[in-house]
Amino acid sequence: MLVTLVFGLALLPAQAMATPAEPALDDTTSRQLDDLLALRNSLTGPRTDAIAQLSSRFLGTPYRANMLVGSADQPEQLVIDFRGVDCFTYLDYVEALSRSADRGQFVQNLIATRYADGQVEFTHRKHFFTDWAHVNRVAANDITGSLTPAAVTVTKHLNAKAGGGLYLPGLPVVDRDITYIPSAALDNTVIAGLRTGDFLGAYTDEAGLDVSHVGIFVSTPSGPVFRNASSLAANDNQVVDTPLTQYANTVPGLVVLRPNP
Repeated sequence: MLVTLVFGLALLPAQAMATPAEPALDDTTSRQLDDLLALRNSLTGPRTDAIAQLSSRFLGTPYRANMLVGSADQPEQLVIDFRGVDCFTYLDYVEALSRSADRGQFVQNLIATRYADGQVEFTHRKHFFTDWAHVNRVAANDITGSLTPAAVTVTKHLNAKAGGGLYLPGLPVVDRDITYIPSAALDNTVIAGLRTGDFLGAYTDEAGLDVSHVGIFVSTPSGPVFRNASSLAANDNQVVDTPLTQYANTVPGLVVLRPNP
């Protein structure tokens, strides 16, 4: 499934006056944003460590479908709402927070992460996970093929449905080679090549799509996990840590994007 397509629409409540640099934030999001920025400013290690620590603060956050607002017929809105996240907005927020020292930087980094060339428009939104490695501003490098010779590359016609038509009307079809690691090939050697903070996508065989779900790889004392905003009732519909191999066994394979410094 298309990561930003499978979620429903939720409007951002306007509980405060917006400025040109910052959209209106609800009180919960406003407080949490300040706390997360304070945490980011206290960290001195690599940005990938910041991704791990910042992402952990969202554990237990409710999963909410289709958090973003905009379509070919509806004006795009810059949504910032920490009260609920879908799998892709979760990554958007963590990636932007890991680069930011204050609110102004966070807003600008979120825009640069979520939208091509920093333009808050539906046609510029990065609708596909692999856009992060292909569309300016590039947030990460696709390292999937370097992790194992068992990696498989297929050409996908992103946005084109198998039976004809588009997943997202108003957007073009993009031909892209997608490399993934089959789940059966995810052995200890491959896992050892992953780093905390790597972004993981669950490869899908479905035509026109690259991944069906996304999350973050974290090496924990209990073992490697896939940290993700889960829509599964078994996970209480919230951000959780799922054992990596357990999750990988439920999908065809994984796409691995490594954050840029």
